[in-house]
Order: sequence, then structure tokens, then C-alpha cells
Amino acid sequence: MSTEHPFTHWAQKPLRDWYEGMEQQAAEATEQLVSGSAFAELLGLTAGNFAALTRIGGETCDLMLRNMRLAGRADVTRLGRQLARTEDKLERVLQEVEDLHDRFADGAAGTEATS
Repeated sequence: MSTEHPFTHWAQKPLRDWYEGMEQQAAEATEQLVSGSAFAELLGLTAGNFAALTRIGGETCDLMLRNMRLAGRADVTRLGRQLARTEDKLERVLQEVEDLHDRFADGAAGTEATS
């Protein structure tokens, strides 16, 4: 058995019709607003301003960290690059040492064979 009042749907119909009409008008007004070039310009300016604010915020945070003598993002990336260069140089030194070791081992084996 349904516990709904029999007049519930009858009373809601005018409200539903009014809501659908308002929704249709709002959709048309929004579509008209968005279709113009002014909206595209406004959207472009807003995106540019947001990007600029984000950059300013990041620079401000980096400056605050630098003033507190803490490592900021730029410092960490610079150290990461230096570490990578150092690792590359160490790898080259290791390869040279291995080459020298192989040459020394070949030279020692050659001298033992001739003796």
C-alpha cells in the first residue's frame, strides 16, 4: 500500500512546470552568453590572470623559504642536476678504472707468459 497522499502529484505539477520553464530560460541565456566573443576574451584573461597569480604565489613561497635559509624548489632541482652530473662523472671514472685494471691484468698475464 502506498502511503502517499493522492493530491501530491497534482500539487507538484505547477511547481515542476515553473522549474522547467526557468531552467529552459537559464539554459538559453547561458548559451547566448557563452556564444559571444566577449566571453572567450574574458575566459582568456581569467586564465592568464590565474596563471600569473600561480606563478607569483610560487615565487613568493620560494622567496620565503630562501629568506628562512631553507631549500626551495629551485635549490632542490639545481642540486639534483649537480648530483646527476657528479654521478655521470663517477661512472666515467669507474669505467676508466676498469679499463686500466683490464689492461694491467692483460699486461701481467703477457709478462708471465713470456717468463
